[in-house]
Amino acid sequence: MQPADSREALLKRDVLLIATVAASLVNGMHFSPYFEPVFILLRPFIAGTLLGTPLVLFYITSIFISLMTLLIAGVPAALYERFRGTPESTAASLGIWLAATLLLALPSVLALPGS
Repeated sequence: MQPADSREALLKRDVLLIATVAASLVNGMHFSPYFEPVFILLRPFIAGTLLGTPLVLFYITSIFISLMTLLIAGVPAALYERFRGTPESTAASLGIWLAATLLLALPSVLALPGS
């Protein structure tokens, strides 16, 4: 592979990764339909700790939803890589990851304020 081709492939992978992370962050926002149920479920686990303040719990819930979105959406991409036997992520597997993340984030995108 020539240097220009490898730079183009790396740029494509980076764009797919950034889009995947952005979609998961949208899914963790306060207007997400997943936010309130997860907030209610996390509250008893964090209540007696230093992280039990309402603002910190708000942020922890957002981060938790975003991370769970990335983890759950990564399963189809990991299965694809496993079946293909590729040693590292390709643009196709990152595209699968992005598509699964967008699918999980669809209810949040539809609930965006002003839409």
